Amino acid sequence: MVHSTTIICVRHKGKLAVAGDGQVTLDQTVLKQKANKIRTLYKGKVLAGFAGATSDAFALFSRFEAKLEEYHGNLSRAAIELAKEWRLDRALRRLEALLIVADEEKSFLISGTGDVVEPDDGIIAIGSGGQFALAAARALIHYTDLSAKKIAVEAMKISAGICVYTNNHITVEEL
Repeated sequence: MVHSTTIICVRHKGKLAVAGDGQVTLDQTVLKQKANKIRTLYKGKVLAGFAGATSDAFALFSRFEAKLEEYHGNLSRAAIELAKEWRLDRALRRLEALLIVADEEKSFLISGTGDVVEPDDGIIAIGSGGQFALAAARALIHYTDLSAKKIAVEAMKISAGICVYTNNHITVEEL
């Protein structure tokens, strides 16, 4: 299980929001409070967030962005090709991270084991607080009239109140 963060992707009412907390930890020590774990890629058309080792995530962002360029912004193809490369390459296989990537049409979780998972309900969450944020977002979608962005932020706040590896410094991007 990847610790040290929470990232959530919410697709709701024709909008997409990806949110993440800012806490960076090393073992049981908080090193940083205001990190940005969300990126806008491919001409502002793709959002990506990571959970895991920071240097590994930057390496994956770079490779994923190259795949997006190679496949002319085709998110599905870029995600599948990154997952294949990640799983088969000896050096990449050691990377400890998870990625969430999304555009206006699709959202995926990508892992180093070759997984490329598209959620049924438009919500994906990763990291140590991911399950808390996921549960909160599902409830908020069904029982409130909030926007995707507000749902993502509120789900992150709930997760931060439960998970010691997640804080309330929330970064959110929206498409």
